[in-house]
Amino acid sequence: MQQGLVHIYCGDGKGKTTAATGLAVRCAGGDGNVLWFQFLKRDISGERSGLAQLKHVTMLSGYDKMKFTFQMTQEEKQQAAGFYREKIEQIALCIQENDYDMLVLDETFGAISSGLVDEEQIVKLLTNRPKGLEVVMTGRNPSEQLLEMADYISEIKKVRHPYDKGIAARKKIEF
Repeated sequence: MQQGLVHIYCGDGKGKTTAATGLAVRCAGGDGNVLWFQFLKRDISGERSGLAQLKHVTMLSGYDKMKFTFQMTQEEKQQAAGFYREKIEQIALCIQENDYDMLVLDETFGAISSGLVDEEQIVKLLTNRPKGLEVVMTGRNPSEQLLEMADYISEIKKVRHPYDKGIAARKKIEF
């Protein structure tokens, strides 16, 4: 690719990760190399196992002790934040040393708003990325600074969701 652009999928609706997954599949299907990482999620989702089967997709492991941030103690949050700080450094090095066409950072904005990721580390990653690297970020409530850095912004709005009726997340559909 000539010029890599920045995509943001945000909002309170279902489908942000699904949209990012679709872009990753499209890129890999066109012989593009994809680097995939998810904040705030363990490595058990359906999209992970599906993407892992694709030849051109590299999956980075997430934080294996992850749980909802409101269930975490301060010590657990500090441990998760340390893990993510190191993982972002690893990603920064990885995109410089390898020929990736796309980087997907799922749940970026939730990780920032929960205090587990320093936004400036993400800004630095975006600013210093290779020229041709496409970056896809998802989550709720991106900051104005990250919105300004984006070339694509798609807001996914919830109109109705089964969770409102007490239906929990279902395997194969929500994860």
